Amino acid sequence: MNIEQVVSVENMRRSDKMTIDSGVPSAELMRRAAQGIFDAAAFTGKVAVVCGAGNNGGDGYALACILYEHGFTPVIFRVTDRFSPDGLYYYKKALSLGAEERSACVPSPFVGFDIVVDCLLGTGFRGALDEKLCRVIEEINTCGAFVISADINSGLNGDTGTADFAVVSDLTVSVGYLKTGMFLNDAPSLIGKLRNAEIGIQLEREEYKLADYSMLYMFEGYNSLSMTLAEFYERFGCKPEDGGVAEQAARLSAELGKTVVIKTNRSAVIGDIKYVYFCADYIV
Repeated sequence: MNIEQVVSVENMRRSDKMTIDSGVPSAELMRRAAQGIFDAAAFTGKVAVVCGAGNNGGDGYALACILYEHGFTPVIFRVTDRFSPDGLYYYKKALSLGAEERSACVPSPFVGFDIVVDCLLGTGFRGALDEKLCRVIEEINTCGAFVISADINSGLNGDTGTADFAVVSDLTVSVGYLKTGMFLNDAPSLIGKLRNAEIGIQLEREEYKLADYSMLYMFEGYNSLSMTLAEFYERFGCKPEDGGVAEQAARLSAELGKTVVIKTNRSAVIGDIKYVYFCADYIV
């Protein structure tokens, strides 16, 4: 596995900006993200691309272009009239190539599609979903198609992994680097499989490492401190939305001089004296 880094949303944002400032056009990064999503999944049949505002929606429009170039006629569903500048460019390009566009404001808009790509909300999402987005997400979750989330499941907090309501994916394709919220709290129940698309972003600073989930038993041995995530919250009096699990694991490990393992049902955060690792059994 080539994936080695796990980062916070802020680190990802700053790294993305640093890469653009170094001379890589933002539109090129968007194209690479879309290509990475296309390469990560076996696209077949009828494909719906559901797009929100911002660059996550832009990734969807760029993906629609790539799908068309590979013989598909993707159907775009916009849930907003707002675009990022790069998103607007790829939206117009997708339509000029021949992509179709339909309204999501009809009963069961995604029924009959083989694949639905969730490009509604990115890793910067915070707060509560509005009624319209909740309805669209519900339609995605109940349509029966294979669901791919671009970068992160819409509605999921990229740092803490908490979600009041979110897309349930069969596959989530993270872009650039994996984010901490993909391993914590609600994330293991929302993500079927997880892959990362490396797109040439220069990482501003290293934060956390990725460990192979099959090796978790080794970290749990040798007198390590092991607890569930619920036990962690109870012990330290914090809440899931507070974040800070990785930092606490690192501090505890340094203080105790031994490995600290904090587990959900399918993932774990590991403080191992020198590094903090994340791992999950759904990474492919």
